[in-house]
Amino acid sequence: MTSVIFPGQGSQYVGMSKDFYDNFKLSKVILEEIQDHVKIDLQDILFEDSNNLLNITKYTQISIFAASILIYKILESETDINNKKINIMMGHSLGEYTALACSKKLDLGECSLILKKRGELMNNAVEPNKSGMAALIGKDCNYIQNIIDENNINLQIANDNSPMQVVLSGDINEINNNEEFFLKNNIKKYVKLNVSAAFHSEYMIDAQKSLSNQIDKLNFFHNEIKIISNFTANASNNNDEIKNSLQQQMSNKVRWTESVQKLEHLGENKIIEIGPNKVLSGLIKRISNNFDIKSINNISDLKNYE
Repeated sequence: MTSVIFPGQGSQYVGMSKDFYDNFKLSKVILEEIQDHVKIDLQDILFEDSNNLLNITKYTQISIFAASILIYKILESETDINNKKINIMMGHSLGEYTALACSKKLDLGECSLILKKRGELMNNAVEPNKSGMAALIGKDCNYIQNIIDENNINLQIANDNSPMQVVLSGDINEINNNEEFFLKNNIKKYVKLNVSAAFHSEYMIDAQKSLSNQIDKLNFFHNEIKIISNFTANASNNNDEIKNSLQQQMSNKVRWTESVQKLEHLGENKIIEIGPNKVLSGLIKRISNNFDIKSINNISDLKNYE
């Protein structure tokens, strides 16, 4: 039983998926198709980043999406993997959109456009330097939530990434002022993230409302592949459920730990990570040792696929 997963923001690097683009005509065709829809020079951002756009949210998200799509489409065309062998797809934050496109629940063009809109809304949701995020290493989500509740700390859990990594979102002063407090409460590391705003928090509510209206207009297609939602951590192939969860995703916690646990509960034992870097594989190994995980990030990784 095979599941496919896709990364989110933070996995990007200049040159991602370039070897696929250089060696497969199909990759050029697909990238051109995405570029035609979003009207962004993704080829430059992905492979050269001559204008230093890759780490700006409005470009980061669509770039990671495009790189992951290129890799997945080549895996699909060059190996024996196909949708009949795949039971579940899921992604981390923006990666959920990649999962919807690769599972063919959303048209590639429509998905490209909605993700472009998402990146723009998240990029512009909050005045710069007013909010932020921090990764806390060493304790699980429940431990950190208890600290927040018991001490009336005005921060929200944005990502429950693993039992050893939780990301907080909130006012930048709260992010800065609580570092020492968390470190005194058995947090091993407190890493302030280089992001433009407090993603997956109440700071995204207005942006989420705008995006939700656009998501409502999307045409979802039915098939047997299930999507595990970031919002619910449940597996479903019901399009109404998938759509509703997607509409709630931007201002709510990414329940990654629970999502991986759901995979395990459903008896999934093989995971293929598609996209730049191998961030998710590392997180999953901290959640469970019961998966056979393969990461496909470059052409040489295709040789490891069986």
